[in-house]
Amino acid sequence: MRVHLIDPSGDVLPYDHALAAALARRGLDVELVTSRFVHAPPPAPVGYDVTESFYRLATRFGESAPRRRRAMKLAEHVPDMLRYRRRAGAADVRHFQWLPLERIDAHLLPAARPRVLTMHNVIRRAKVDRRLVRRMDAVIVHTRRGAELLGGGDNVHVIPHGAFEHLTHQRHEEPLPPELATVERPVVLYFGVIRPYKGVEVLVDAFRQVEDAELWVVGRPLEVSMAELRRIAPPRRVRFVDRYVSDAELPAFFRRADLLVLPHRNVDVSGVLFAGLAFGKAMVLSDVGGFRELVEEHGAGVLVPQGDPGELAAAIERLLADPGERRRLEELAAAAASGPYSWDRIAGQTASLYEQVSS
Repeated sequence: MRVHLIDPSGDVLPYDHALAAALARRGLDVELVTSRFVHAPPPAPVGYDVTESFYRLATRFGESAPRRRRAMKLAEHVPDMLRYRRRAGAADVRHFQWLPLERIDAHLLPAARPRVLTMHNVIRRAKVDRRLVRRMDAVIVHTRRGAELLGGGDNVHVIPHGAFEHLTHQRHEEPLPPELATVERPVVLYFGVIRPYKGVEVLVDAFRQVEDAELWVVGRPLEVSMAELRRIAPPRRVRFVDRYVSDAELPAFFRRADLLVLPHRNVDVSGVLFAGLAFGKAMVLSDVGGFRELVEEHGAGVLVPQGDPGELAAAIERLLADPGERRRLEELAAAAASGPYSWDRIAGQTASLYEQVSS
């Protein structure tokens, strides 16, 4: 079976590459159709092909001039979708990831079927374009709550997001930055793009009440004020690495962390969560969306009310003071990563869905 995975902007690039590799291991002929990733070298394809046919002009700007890059992407999007449409018949299944302009893209889908769409964050979206959902032969969501929000139709299927095990064995892993390498106190890690819905300010505020530990906030800011985060951060207890961190740098941060904290206000799932599972980390998670489902079903984390710095601080202090409980959570995280959230299992579920919609 020949499969196209289509992610025009590369919005979920680690997911794309992990799923493509797992499907290829099952013997499927997979091509990832996307654009050039401008922030860092993407993962090397193993067993599948990559075609960077979207936004060829926009991505020439690289990381510089982001506004120009976004404007150029808007100009290129419709022609690029039409170009893909002309070659879509070469695949047996067309599996779309993010579609950047859903109302327009609903009319640009190729006539060839079947068509599959993964909706990665139904819970966080203000509105879902139902026309796009209806025009798909199957829609994949990652959580039961996401399926409920879509109305639980016959074409809606829950397939989990996978643990990012590939991050644990980078060929050219880099050490921690020198200023962090000598830290001896326990480390609490926030990792990932810093955006308003992720509640980073709640975690920084919580650290006013946490003694004898450091918080590392690591990731590229987007639509947030780093000056404001630094203003509310308690002195000498919070460090910021506010830039894009490559896959080669990531393992050192995760291996050093005693706790991983995801203080999100609302979310289906998070790629950082699945990096945490892969590294077998003890985690403190907001009691929202897919985080709640993970803890209820697999016990791999501690839940706290979202937006409550006092409860968050108390949970962090309890776990830092209890190495035995941290080890228990680490074992549950590793078991979840190798079991229900393994990519081979997820590829099997996805391949079965392809067979179902192709019959």
